[in-house]
Amino acid sequence: MDDANLILGQLYDRRDFMSIHELGASLDDPRRLEAALDELNRRGHRLDRQPDRGVRLGDPIRLDAYLVERGLGAKLIGRSVVCFDRVDSTNDVAMGSASHPGSGGLVVTAESQRMGRGRRGRRWISKSGSGLLFSVLLTDGPDLLDHEAVTIAAGLAVAEGMESAASVRCDLKWPNDVRIDGLKVAGVLIESKWAGDVRATAVGVGVNVSDNPPSDQVAREATCVSAHCRSPGRIELLREILRRLDYWRGEIVADRLDDLREAWIARCSMLNQRVRIFSAGVEHIGRAVDISPLEGLVLACDSGIHVRLPAAVSTVLD
Repeated sequence: MDDANLILGQLYDRRDFMSIHELGASLDDPRRLEAALDELNRRGHRLDRQPDRGVRLGDPIRLDAYLVERGLGAKLIGRSVVCFDRVDSTNDVAMGSASHPGSGGLVVTAESQRMGRGRRGRRWISKSGSGLLFSVLLTDGPDLLDHEAVTIAAGLAVAEGMESAASVRCDLKWPNDVRIDGLKVAGVLIESKWAGDVRATAVGVGVNVSDNPPSDQVAREATCVSAHCRSPGRIELLREILRRLDYWRGEIVADRLDDLREAWIARCSMLNQRVRIFSAGVEHIGRAVDISPLEGLVLACDSGIHVRLPAAVSTVLD
């Protein structure tokens, strides 16, 4: 392990001041400490230094590949992480890596996005450093990951990861909006394309952690994690979400979808409710009667027919 990561890990775990002597003693040569601290500064970490107390990481703690990857334990997702200060879109960066061998499972994070987007062409608004903005790249060979199942699993993974990290109950609004007390706290945008003979899917996620956009800038009132609990921090939230997404990806590959359906439905308040759905250019009105990981929302329409509406091309209007 290089010196900078060793020092970063200690400062992150302590979350308080550590003396220069204590930090230097952890290195083979204490004289390399200043070089390690300089490297952390170059990586964008803010270090609070006081002569009588030492050094600590300043808030907000920057997203860092080493802190996300270490001890994650995922089979695929999160084995490789890249963190940027500012990009146009994390989905675009992830997709740009799809042609590289072994890129499946890549995680791309950013402190801010110039052109962050949500479903139906909406903008994703997030103040720099206040949220989680990341994308996960999934690549398929001959056995394609079902797009509908990935869409359902992504929102579920975000909800489960937030619950695990922050001990706050989340519910799901179909297909993949995550809510706390009925207010949107996170969203998912899934995009796919072919890169040669490989289909690449970018799972883009935005989570409001310490701030949320004002109501006059979004279609519906939003909230943030810290408004409902003491946030564990963006890195721990991200790690838990990645673990759950990695788990559900494995379940989809193994064609074990019953558990996915049951876990999703347990967090859904829409079933047996009357809803309006805009799907593939058509508005449908009726009662939501079921969710299928492969076929989407089953709607008993007012006209008397049942329709199955794929998540990828559908949006709840109510």
